[in-house]
Amino acid sequence: MVEDYREMTRLIERLHRRFLDVVRVELDQLGVKDINAVQALLLVNIGEEEVNVRELMARGYYQGSNASYNLKKLEQKHYLIQEKSERDRRATMIRLSEKGLDLIEKLNASEEAQAEKLANSDPSPDMKLIRSALRQIERVWADQIHFGI
Repeated sequence: MVEDYREMTRLIERLHRRFLDVVRVELDQLGVKDINAVQALLLVNIGEEEVNVRELMARGYYQGSNASYNLKKLEQKHYLIQEKSERDRRATMIRLSEKGLDLIEKLNASEEAQAEKLANSDPSPDMKLIRSALRQIERVWADQIHFGI
């Protein structure tokens, strides 16, 4: 079990880096040279919502200074819009601009094509089982972080 666990954690790390490479290649094919893969994924995670910056970080995707830097760059490149909240002037709300929405539409289409390739591969992986296992791992790690169990 310990060896399986170690291999799994290394595989998760490698897959994350490989996925960033896939996004990088897709950005290159789309002719997008002004943002990197991490910033593109940030746009995808924001999606069509208007979200509070703190909420985005609370989702667990980003750390403070990293998120702030990337959000600033994305705003400078006109992929998103940051505004003070009408309800709470201390809070900053972010949403994608038309340029950002156009890019995530293309990235979503790319994800659909990748999912199709995977579904048609032989053998086709059981995606429901993989998702379930990854969610279970996430819960165990979150419990360890937050509650020490």
